[in-house]
Amino acid sequence: MSRWLRIGLKNGTYALIVLLLYFVTKPLFRLRVKGRANIDRNGQYIAVARHRSYWDVPVFAIALGGWNRVHFIARKGLMKGNALVGAVIRAFSTIIDREHFSKSDFRKMLDAIRQERLVGIFPEGTTRARVGAKAGAIHFASVSGKELLPIHIEAAGPYPPKYPFGFPKLRVSIGKPFTVEELAVGIEGDVPRAERYRLLSDRLMQRVDNA
Repeated sequence: MSRWLRIGLKNGTYALIVLLLYFVTKPLFRLRVKGRANIDRNGQYIAVARHRSYWDVPVFAIALGGWNRVHFIARKGLMKGNALVGAVIRAFSTIIDREHFSKSDFRKMLDAIRQERLVGIFPEGTTRARVGAKAGAIHFASVSGKELLPIHIEAAGPYPPKYPFGFPKLRVSIGKPFTVEELAVGIEGDVPRAERYRLLSDRLMQRVDNA
């Protein structure tokens, strides 16, 4: 099978999965999306959002549209659940060991970000509250030259949902993409590296919240 045929099959499968997710998610969350015009069909992006619920992943994919295949960065622990879900994650994600992050994990992420047009990252890395954003998205955007694409998921109601009937209305806003250089405007060059990444990560999440 040729490379282009494999890519076509993968894109088609992804679009079908997103369509099926749409028919489930749309009525549950009364989902609305704005800002898709900010995505250039030929653009190379690292798309970022806050992580509050496992629903974030399907909502993220639906918001960007089935024609914009997202390659996610997923943690190893997600593979312990449903076998079908695990197969889908494996097909459309790079799986890393977040708890014992190694050079191998770093290389896998870097390869994915260089090879894939659109990579989805949740900088907080967990749905736990009050966890700060990691600097990975900033670092990989700097190395790859990709623009950062902010995705804001706004919930009117309990989110994560309260089952079985407590589903909030969701509004997803896709902001305008920007570079790390644009994000760094005003940060002095002599700021220590760790502090610089902390400042950039804070600014990144502010852009996400204001998308």
